[in-house]
Amino acid sequence: MNQKKKNIFAVCDLEVEYAYNFMEYLNQRRNLPFEVQAFTSPQILCEYAKTQPIEILLISDKAMCEEVRRLKVGKLIILTEGVHNPELDQYPSVYKYQASDSVVREVMECYGAEKAARESLPQWKRQASVIGIYSPVGRCQKTSFALTLGQILAKDRAVLYLNLESYSGFEQLLGEVWERNLSDLLYFLRQDNASIVHKLSGMIQSVQNLDFVPPALAPMDIQCTDVKEWLRLIDSIVSESAYEVLILDLGDCVQELYQILDVCTKVYVPVRGDSVSMAKLAQFENLLRMWDYESVLEKLQKIKPPFYSTNRTGKGYIEELAWSEMGDYVRQLQRRGPE
Repeated sequence: MNQKKKNIFAVCDLEVEYAYNFMEYLNQRRNLPFEVQAFTSPQILCEYAKTQPIEILLISDKAMCEEVRRLKVGKLIILTEGVHNPELDQYPSVYKYQASDSVVREVMECYGAEKAARESLPQWKRQASVIGIYSPVGRCQKTSFALTLGQILAKDRAVLYLNLESYSGFEQLLGEVWERNLSDLLYFLRQDNASIVHKLSGMIQSVQNLDFVPPALAPMDIQCTDVKEWLRLIDSIVSESAYEVLILDLGDCVQELYQILDVCTKVYVPVRGDSVSMAKLAQFENLLRMWDYESVLEKLQKIKPPFYSTNRTGKGYIEELAWSEMGDYVRQLQRRGPE
């Protein structure tokens, strides 16, 4: 069956270098369900729009003209250098001279705000695989393994990482504070907002091509989310977003954890070799049998990742993972396949 063509995200800026550099950045964002086109002339843009419908148009205030105003586009957003013509106040605007990922988040927030129920989400993608990473054993390098795996897979595929632990420590680890996080995404989900995937795009952060949603700040936001909500979020990402791989870094506070593990394509279980750790693993496997989750048992792949330690902080900590002994281990694991 033929895949539906992607919607067009057009960027128009009179500065040639900016327009094409921004287009190149967008094309590296594999999670965006759009075909990106860059223009450095409003006249060429208008000629293109005569035959190709444009879903999002991000255009600099200096490139705006009456002909562009008459274009029928899904969403027109002004790329402003700060102060612009008051006549353009009718359009939402995004500040030009900020990090490209910030521009994209603001654009997707503008787009997603009125996207709900306007049309069904694109059906052009194939379903994503869901990789669960969970362990009943503590201090087993679970999150370091998950972040390493995500970065390595993100070299060739669109990958999203979600941390569902009570305490991720991401703000402290990365030294950043985010305006939106997983708690906000769950809030939007509970509003029955049809544009949940576009809301997701507006809060994505990236490191080494790996996309992630900033984790929830409070354990209660994870603990109070019921399994139906988790499953709906997972289903939306798998079936409606442009991601090819979803990585779930799971903790024990997730309600009905075994149901979440059951929807995973594969479940990596980091373990340790000491007696206490092996006893905890045995209890976990016995409970899966008792509660009729043999299907989860079949997906488990027990691993013993190496210990990773570094003095690096911030995103450098995560980036270094892929080139550490942990990265070598993950690459070997991917080459070897299931054990």
